[in-house]
Amino acid sequence: MWRYFAISGAVVLLDQAVKAYMSWLLPLCQPGRCPSIEVLPVFKLTLLHNSGAAFSFLHDAGGWQRWLLVFVSTTVSAVVAIWLVRVSRTERLLSLALALILGGALGNLVDRAITGYVVDFLVVHYKEWYFPAFNVADSSISIGAALLLLEMFLKSRAERLADG
Repeated sequence: MWRYFAISGAVVLLDQAVKAYMSWLLPLCQPGRCPSIEVLPVFKLTLLHNSGAAFSFLHDAGGWQRWLLVFVSTTVSAVVAIWLVRVSRTERLLSLALALILGGALGNLVDRAITGYVVDFLVVHYKEWYFPAFNVADSSISIGAALLLLEMFLKSRAERLADG
């Protein structure tokens, strides 16, 4: 079990290190001036501060959302950590999924609690269409959620096969 908490910790450390590096490397995107580093024709690095939740939901709510989101993130992180502790040692895919989700949630929680915003810098786009900017923590949460869905699918399939 502790190795999965170590994975969560590694995600937090990697997330915070990359955010610090991107904050040093790139000037903050401002209206009318948004410096970027184009990595691929559909992918660039752009420094953004998101004071809202996923997809910038509540970003312009006036500041009260910071503490609401800190509370929600803390609660979700605690629930995921308790779930991780209770998972059977044989359920490795589920444990990995929860570890990635927990690490990502904690990575963004650190930002939000300390600065009031989350540092985003990964931007995927096609011509004029832009996916909302994200970061290492968001990626970890997404991969963990995909693994969680895969685990549920595999478990359901195994149960159906066992029932004959």
